[in-house]
Amino acid sequence: MIDYIKGELAELQPALCVVEASGVGYALNISLNTYEALRSRQQGGSGPAVAKLFVHEAIVTGGRDDSITLYGFAGREERELYRLLITVSGVGANTARMILSSLSPSELAGVIAQGDERVLKSVKGIGLKTAQRIIVDLKDKVAALGLQPDGGHADAQQAGAPVSETHHEAVAALTMLGFSPAPSAKVVGAILKEQPLLPVEQVVKMALKMIK
Repeated sequence: MIDYIKGELAELQPALCVVEASGVGYALNISLNTYEALRSRQQGGSGPAVAKLFVHEAIVTGGRDDSITLYGFAGREERELYRLLITVSGVGANTARMILSSLSPSELAGVIAQGDERVLKSVKGIGLKTAQRIIVDLKDKVAALGLQPDGGHADAQQAGAPVSETHHEAVAALTMLGFSPAPSAKVVGAILKEQPLLPVEQVVKMALKMIK
């Protein structure tokens, strides 16, 4: 079992990164929260960024082709929340990643602790019953993680990449999360028209609540 991968950040996209360790490039699916952390590290240094990602391995066997998918997380807490989320009936790998792209670990802990099903329902693909199951099934387990709950949402505004690049990266991220490119592009375009300086991670977070 892989606990973490540490190496040079060779590629970074909002939903995927590649970390090169000992000459091997590991492709890892990531949330927007992890993307934000990696992007800050990438922009903060003068040389190649070094990334340490905690790993969850999804192994599928028994079909025509066995497969291993790696999910990477900037912190252990986010990985543990992901692993808890996928134990809930109706929450698959992609839905769990979408939840963690819409809420930070502390925000999610706060939402579950407060039983705020309304916030969970705002995440694409989460209905009332699933939101209620997440709260009921995970309330005690999340409390046991010792995360400091956060009831608010971050609303950091910062200058991002040029609009065309932001648009491209946001649509690519939404596509990787399972949405069709055409409606994704329409929603992203509308968001950037109103707030052209939003960084890509904020655009994707907003789009996740708007796309249909």
